[in-house]
Amino acid sequence: MKRGMRKGLTSYGDEAFSLYLRRAFIKAMGYSDDALARPIIGITNTSSDYNACHGNVPKLIEAISRGVMLAGGLPMAFPTISIHESFAHPTSMFLRNLMAIDTEEMVRAQPMDAVVLIGGCDKTVPAQLMAAASANIPALMVVTGPMMTGFYQGERLGACTDCRRLWGMYRAGELSDEAIDEVTGRLAPTTGTCMVMGTASTMACMTEALGMMLPGGATIPAVHADRLRFAERSGERAVAMVEEDLKPSDIMTESGFQNALVTLQAIGGSTNALIHITAVARRLGIELSLDAFDDIGRKVPVLVDLKPSGDHYMEHLHEAGGLNAVLRELTPHLSLDAPTVSGATLGENIATGEIVAGQTVVRTPDAPIQGQGGLAVLRGNLAPRGALIKHSAATPELLTHTGRAVVFDSLADLAQRIDDPDLDVAPDDVLVLRNAGPKGAPGMPEAGYIPIPKKLATAGVKDMVRLSDARMSGTAFGTIVLHITPESYGGGPLSLVRTGDTITLDTPARTLTLNVSEEELEQRRSTWEPPPPHPGAERGYLKLYLDSVEQADRGCDFDFM
Repeated sequence: MKRGMRKGLTSYGDEAFSLYLRRAFIKAMGYSDDALARPIIGITNTSSDYNACHGNVPKLIEAISRGVMLAGGLPMAFPTISIHESFAHPTSMFLRNLMAIDTEEMVRAQPMDAVVLIGGCDKTVPAQLMAAASANIPALMVVTGPMMTGFYQGERLGACTDCRRLWGMYRAGELSDEAIDEVTGRLAPTTGTCMVMGTASTMACMTEALGMMLPGGATIPAVHADRLRFAERSGERAVAMVEEDLKPSDIMTESGFQNALVTLQAIGGSTNALIHITAVARRLGIELSLDAFDDIGRKVPVLVDLKPSGDHYMEHLHEAGGLNAVLRELTPHLSLDAPTVSGATLGENIATGEIVAGQTVVRTPDAPIQGQGGLAVLRGNLAPRGALIKHSAATPELLTHTGRAVVFDSLADLAQRIDDPDLDVAPDDVLVLRNAGPKGAPGMPEAGYIPIPKKLATAGVKDMVRLSDARMSGTAFGTIVLHITPESYGGGPLSLVRTGDTITLDTPARTLTLNVSEEELEQRRSTWEPPPPHPGAERGYLKLYLDSVEQADRGCDFDFM
């Protein structure tokens, strides 16, 4: 097997010339022959002035490089796409697959014997895991880590569960313009990812449980010195993985994915994570069953007292022993012999982890936050291929509910009418948003967190049943049904709902039902017309995306990947 500078030579028709030319140009950067003879460890540089979550990436690269050199390797950082949730139009999910392709191809195209992947903000970690699965050279993850909390009027705040709560108060007239402006400067006081159990923290925890991150790395705050020491250790470990030829396909096995799914339920994690982990698994030919995932949720309780399902923040989980404290309580449900990038099994990692006596952030199974896992899979005539609800962050009284549908046909329609004082809506109604799925939006935006209509918010309504084919942020809360599949843009059942129909949500029974006869639905189907094409859909990445993206139950990856 070719390694180092001899790996993946540029095609000039003469391998010796290719190597000669490569050595000439790499020497232009001052490398010695001794350095060029070492194992080469690639390091993804996802730093960007648009990405506050990745603000510490330059320091992480420096620390990883130090670890690589201490172990006798040659570190080589290289840029890839960087995605931040709040700075990606139309949505970060639209660009996840592009980042996965970019990362995979840069790993393939450039000589490296292993790669350390640096991710953080929501879609970057899954994109990199997808790339690692496809490129299949020795790889491990380092996440940027959660930011620290801020304070406003003596209250601890965190992005972005508290930002949604406070924005709801602002919409209801409970906060002034001046107050919401002041809050803006308090929600995200440091670099790093959201400090609640949003998608970024969820994917970090699942990546550690999956075995693709060294133990302890999921929860270290972005600004802690331990984050840099962890990065150094990861660089050192990457060199050893070259000699062991320990590849992602050796780590990301069916048992590893099972461990990640158990973790997702126990931490009250993000609904987005199920789409992402499905996409990663499918890159390796592993199919994850929605019904099997729901079965895990019936057996595995929520153990982490963390927003939005509880009260604490990621820094508190780290102080309580990190993810290891959770995994220790989950051992009856885990495949403890699953391999990890540390070279030890998951069970061996758990056995050597820190135990923090007296901590209260991670509960025991006999005193959980919630008796079942955080997520539930729904099915019915409205979601033949499934839908998802984060019932750990929902209003218990609304988890079984029948209400009249109030339908919004698109994101534009929602924006135009949701605050109309003449909107015909009542607290017991069910808000329905369609054409917001993978192809419909496009990009399946985090629009499932439909705002409470302003006239109801000002009257004190805090939650309603809301459903869509969109996603929602892992930081969000409420009785919200998401990922309805198949989506409405292609004529799924959601496209047939009319204002005035009644819809029944029965979370304990795992059903979502449109109370309309099959005969009436068939008649509506016969007259349904698809929405107009998206502007610009005839070319470029948008065309590739629309032609190739799959539905939520298949991970929203491209069908050719």
